[in-house]
Amino acid sequence: MKLLLTFLFLATTACSVCSADDRPNIIVIMADDMGYADAGFTGATDIQTPNLDALAASGVTFTSGYVTHPYCGPSRAGLMSGRYQQRFGFETNPAYDPSNPYLGIDVNETLFPARLQKAGYRTGVIGKWHLGASAPFHPNNRGFDYFYGFLGGGHDYFKIDLRQPVKEGYTEALERNGKPAVFDGYLTTALSNDAAEFVNSSSGEPFFLYLAFNAPHAPLQAPQEAIAKYSHIKNEKRKRYAAMVDVMDAGIGTVISALEQNNLRDNTLVFFLSDNGGPQSTKSKPTSWNGSSNDPFRGGKGNLYDGGVHVPFIASWPARIEKGTVYPHPVISLDIAATACAIASGDSKLPAELEGTNLLPLLNDQTNVNRERYLYWREGGVRWSILDSKRVKHLQDSTDRPAELYRLPEDVAEQNDRIEAEPEVAEQLRKEWLSWNESNVASRLGNYKGYHALRDQFFLDSIPKGAKEEGYSPVPIPTFK
Repeated sequence: MKLLLTFLFLATTACSVCSADDRPNIIVIMADDMGYADAGFTGATDIQTPNLDALAASGVTFTSGYVTHPYCGPSRAGLMSGRYQQRFGFETNPAYDPSNPYLGIDVNETLFPARLQKAGYRTGVIGKWHLGASAPFHPNNRGFDYFYGFLGGGHDYFKIDLRQPVKEGYTEALERNGKPAVFDGYLTTALSNDAAEFVNSSSGEPFFLYLAFNAPHAPLQAPQEAIAKYSHIKNEKRKRYAAMVDVMDAGIGTVISALEQNNLRDNTLVFFLSDNGGPQSTKSKPTSWNGSSNDPFRGGKGNLYDGGVHVPFIASWPARIEKGTVYPHPVISLDIAATACAIASGDSKLPAELEGTNLLPLLNDQTNVNRERYLYWREGGVRWSILDSKRVKHLQDSTDRPAELYRLPEDVAEQNDRIEAEPEVAEQLRKEWLSWNESNVASRLGNYKGYHALRDQFFLDSIPKGAKEEGYSPVPIPTFK
């Protein structure tokens, strides 16, 4: 009944979405390495997320919400382009190297904020970029009027220290529109406050804001008062992780308050999701757990099981989406770009390149609910997965194991492999995946750890031959605490 009421509510209001004077502001908030079960609206009882819970209650919770990749950079490439990132060879995390003009998201790809910019939106990104650190990939060159944050895959939460080895840039200065910038206090709070200022600076034209937290990604650092709040959690990693999520939730509240204070909340579409599932310990990486929980799903970051790609996913737009809606059918992060572009342009016909679906008609038209749809994954060029609209999933998560088949409605933990019982279903899904994969290309990027090793070797090879013969050895780079 609730879903039917939502359909009727949206049906009466959708016609006004396209009015240029009434176009909503759009905010996408992305957490980093957040476990599925680590918010109140997804079942957490030991971590307090009142602002996320209120956001979920004010709109629609997509209980089958997915991202396009099980870890950071490629997932963000899919989100920002609105296309499967395998189409343009972005299949691993790029190394942080501001001097490399080839190591980032393809310059031929139009990111969806650039489409919104062209449609008259003021655009901003605050926080983590991770799509290339060189000029061709800089946010200000890829559709954003405003950028405050860092270009790499992570950052220390308390300090900037240019005496440290650069590596992945975790202690490098932040940037504000191409110029060095700093932050005071705790990074998550600084990013949230900057996002609130972006909202406050709205001058009447619609805006798009991408608030890309690095929380709760490692390093596990949080203010002492936040850690003390979770003294009831005995595991130290879980305690620090909970504190990081708590401060991020408070920051989201700061942004929502800014919308309310500027009378913008009703006509602002806010998305929230994580870039992938929370990292879990494995036999090969026993210390990789960051304190997160992906219950009830199997696996985590790096896996193609649901623990790696099934994430918390919310959309809230008080003027258009009825509060308290639950949407159980599969959606994916690509749909955010499609929805935003449809709203900004006022045109139901999306650019041909976009591979997502406008979510408003999905909510608005009951006949669309049962339409056939497939979601696809490929990782490393060899591991793969496909999910159909009935949530039947066929995957090969490891080359050391055969492919598997799961019916998620009855088996969300992916424990009952059905491939021997239903080989014809597996074959049909495999053919569908192969058809999709024909339009993909090989990864243009190497693993960032391998890249650093090659770069180190390059510098060693640049030492004059005579110096090597005299027994030269590189001086270890000191680390300052």
